[in-house]
Amino acid sequence: MLAAVLIVEDDPSIAELLRAYLERDEFSPIVATTGESALNLFEEERPMAVILDLNLPGVLDGLDVCRLLRKHSDVPIIMLSARDQEFDRIFGLEIGADDYVTKPFSPRELIARLKAILRRTQLTPNSATNVEVLGAITWNQQRRTATLGDLVVPLTNREFDLLGFLLTHRGVALSRRQLLDGVWGPEWYGDDRTVDVHIRQLRRKFGDSLPITTVWGVGYRLA
Repeated sequence: MLAAVLIVEDDPSIAELLRAYLERDEFSPIVATTGESALNLFEEERPMAVILDLNLPGVLDGLDVCRLLRKHSDVPIIMLSARDQEFDRIFGLEIGADDYVTKPFSPRELIARLKAILRRTQLTPNSATNVEVLGAITWNQQRRTATLGDLVVPLTNREFDLLGFLLTHRGVALSRRQLLDGVWGPEWYGDDRTVDVHIRQLRRKFGDSLPITTVWGVGYRLA
C-alpha cells in the first residue's frame, strides 16, 4: 500500500502539481481545500504526512489546522506560505510545523524535504542509541517518546530528533550547520535560525533539566 500524504491547498494548480510529484515518487496524495475538510480527511485516512497551506478559506486557516493536529498527533507537517518574513516562519515552527516552505517553491525540493523528515521519523529499534538518559530525562527512539520523570513531554518530530542528537553529542559544541545536517539533513536548505526556534522550545519544555548552553560564535552545547 502506498503511503498517504494529505495536501491541504485551496489553489487547484498548486494542489495538482503536488499531487503529480507525489504520485511520481510513489506516494498516495489526498487533497483537501479547506481546514475543516482537512481535519475530516485526516481522521478518515490517517496519512503519514501533511503538506499544509497557511492561507485557507473558511473558518480554519493553516495555523488553526496545525494547532488542532498537534493536540493529538505527531504527524510530520510541512507548512506552505507566501509569507516569507522571519516572524511567520518562527511562528509556524513554534506551533508545531516540522518545516516551513515559502511560495513559490521547487516541488522537487519540497518532496526531498518530505522524504528527509520521514526518514528521521521512522523507528529504528536496532539502533545503538535506542535510549538516552540525562538526569530525569529519558529519550526512547523506538517508542519515539521523551519523558521528564514520569511525565511524557509532547514534542514535534523535529524537537524529538533534535533532543536525541544533542543527547548523543553531550559535551560537544555544535554549530547550527552541524545541527541542521544532523537533524534536518544536509539536503535541507533554509534559514539556520530555525535551530534557535527549536532550541528555545526544548528549553521551555524541559526547563533546567535540559542544560543547553549557548556557545557564542559557535552554536549550542548540551552539558
